[in-house]
Parts: sequence; structure tokens; C-alpha cells
Amino acid sequence: MRLDGDTTAVVASAAVESLWGVVGLIQQARDHRWPSSSVGSLFDDQREWETREREPEARRREESRRREEEAERQEREQELKREGKLQRRDHGGAQNLIAAAPAASSSPSPARFFFTVGYALSFKKIKSFIQPKFEIHARTKGITLVAIDRSKVLADQGPFDIILHKITGKEWQQELEDYKQKYPDVIVLDPPEAIQHLRNRQSMLQDVTQLDLCDCYVGVPKQLVITGDAASIPSSVAAAGLKLPLVAKPLVADGTAKSHALSLAYDKYCLTELEPPLVLQEFVNHGGVLFKVYVVGDQIRVVRRFSLPDVKEGQSESNGLIPFPRVSCAAATAEDADLDPQAAELPPQQLLDCLSKQLRHRLGLRLFNLDIIRKGGAGDQYYVIDINYFPGYGKMPDYEFVLTDFLLNLARSKGQKLMGILGS
Repeated sequence: MRLDGDTTAVVASAAVESLWGVVGLIQQARDHRWPSSSVGSLFDDQREWETREREPEARRREESRRREEEAERQEREQELKREGKLQRRDHGGAQNLIAAAPAASSSPSPARFFFTVGYALSFKKIKSFIQPKFEIHARTKGITLVAIDRSKVLADQGPFDIILHKITGKEWQQELEDYKQKYPDVIVLDPPEAIQHLRNRQSMLQDVTQLDLCDCYVGVPKQLVITGDAASIPSSVAAAGLKLPLVAKPLVADGTAKSHALSLAYDKYCLTELEPPLVLQEFVNHGGVLFKVYVVGDQIRVVRRFSLPDVKEGQSESNGLIPFPRVSCAAATAEDADLDPQAAELPPQQLLDCLSKQLRHRLGLRLFNLDIIRKGGAGDQYYVIDINYFPGYGKMPDYEFVLTDFLLNLARSKGQKLMGILGS
């Protein structure tokens, strides 16, 4: 195992310091005629004490981790070379190692992948998503997470096997196209044009209405898009036949605080206080519980969240316009709450599997979540009220394991594809 320059310097310095301590102990042993076993014990104690005093705990752990990872990487690389299963792919002078898929008759032990994921996210998203537990677990599986520097040209960075991003705009989209020209086999999560589709709440839910789900009803609350003057909203609502109360949402869902500034309009008089462009959606009583369905490739995780309470008959006559941060009340998990059993019952797994699969195909996305409610808090009638690209996965239980497995599966499929090309 090879040590880098910093590690070698630390070891050399430690050796010199320890040598003087050992000489002193030998002298004391001779003067007091300690048994050899006692001298050895003292030597061990002295070395242990010096190590604790000399290096902070965090640094010792980091160096130990680096040595173990380097040893594991070299050992695995040598093993793959011996077995003839290692192929090298040149990326503009740099090389990534991809283990070829084993033959059907080979050993069942899986090959290790070593690949790089570049991420381009906002500071807020990095803080919530790129948590230490995710970085550490991904690293143990051979995944290196690297922040993309937005101040530099993307094509000059990397090379990356996967680009994970939540960035929009024509300039960024062109940078991705240029990068794909340079590295055709890079995987981009997800296509910018597909992400753009979810930024508009008018088009966001259109695909849901076209799904073929025969066993359960899954729909979208009746809604109306308002782009004109606020003074015309009451007449537009009446003409469309929408019933109060109405949930008012900004038309653009771009992940900003403003796009999450929702309101509940209880009467027609307060509608003129709203600020277009927006979407008005009929409020559906749902037992005060919302289901956040996280989709990560073909994996699904469901989390219960507290939502708005049911509106009683006649209540919509006197409450005006009430703002609220989000329908899902994101900080208020309902997983451990004492809920009505009917309201807390999760949607059928078969329904969620079918729903997510069809939406993945229609939307062209692999990372998104659905906000689903059950009408009346019971029964088998469900509504999708929102779809979000690259949601707050950091709030999903065990997200670091789910995301790491997802990235590994992408790498394996990519590696098999490359090996097929090289072998053809």
C-alpha cells in the first residue's frame, strides 16, 4: 500500500518523537531492572498515550479510513486484473474503472464499481441532500460525489459518469449538451426538458388524467388557471363551476419560497386578493393526512404527512383567505402520530407501483415525488395534487441507502452496455 506525501510526513515525524520516548523507557528499565514483559507493556502504553496526544481523533479516523479505502481499491483492482474482468475507458486522458458484468457461470460475488457522480445543486439542496451519511455510504460502494463548479465550463470538469442536477435555463441546458458531445456515455439525471414540464402547474398534472389505472380511481382535483387581472377571478371561478374553498398555488413551481406560498380561499370575496398567475384547485377533504410518495428509479417510499384539516359544511362562508406554507406541512411528519386507522392506511402498493411506473415513462423522469390524498380520508378514491422534481430526499427514511442503490444500478447497467460495445 502506498502512502501519500502528507501521510508519510506524519508517520516520519511520529517515528522520531517516539524514538526518544523509547530510549528513555529503556534507560528507566535498566535502572529499575523491570521485567521484560513490563517494559513491553510500558512501551505500548507510551506509544498509545503519545498517539492520543499528538493527533486529534478526527484526523486519526480520516487517515485510517483513507488507508483502508486505498488498500481495498488496490486489492480489488488487482483481483479484477487477475480475473481479466477489468476494462479501461479513456475519458480525455483520465480513466475510470468499470467492472464488466460476470458471465452466467461465474462466481456470485458482485464486482465493485468505481465511478464519479457530479452534482449541480443549490446551496440549500446541497445542505439537505449531500449529507455526510450519504457521502460515507456512497464511498463504501465505490461512488465519489463531486460538486460541479458553476463558475467553470462544465465540459472542462470531470469526467463524470453521472451528472445529478436540479438546474434549469437555456445556458445550463447547452452546457449539458456540450458535455454529452464530449462524453456520450454520461448519464444525466434528469433531462432538462422533462424537468421543465413540472415547473408549470398547468401542465404538471395533465399526465395523471391520462393514466390507465383500472383497479382504483386516481384523478386530479378540478382546477382553473388564472393569468389575467385579479378582479376577474370571482367571475372566472363561477363560469368554471368550481366550488369553494379553493387552494391557490403560484403557476410556476421553481422550488423558490414564493412557489410554495399557498393559500386557502374560503369565500368569493377574498379571491380578488390573490396574485396571478396562479392555479385554483378545488379543496378535497382527505382526513388531514397526505401521502408523499418518493420515486427513485423503480424504488418507492411513502411517508405520511399532516395536511390541512377537513372543511366542515358552511365553514367556507366566513374565513376569508388563509395563507399556509405547503399543503404537506413539510416539517410535520405523521408517521408516529395517533391517527384514525382509515386515514393513516397507506394506498395499495400495487397502485403506487403502477402509478409511479406509468408516470416515469410519461414524464421521462427518475427522481420525483407525488403528493397524494385519499378523498374523505377513507375508501379507494385518490387525488394527485402535486408532482415535484428532485424533492427533499433528505427527509425520506434511509434515503442514503435508496439513492446509493439507485446509482449503483445505473452504473451496472452502464457498465454492461459499455462492455457490450467493446465486445462487439
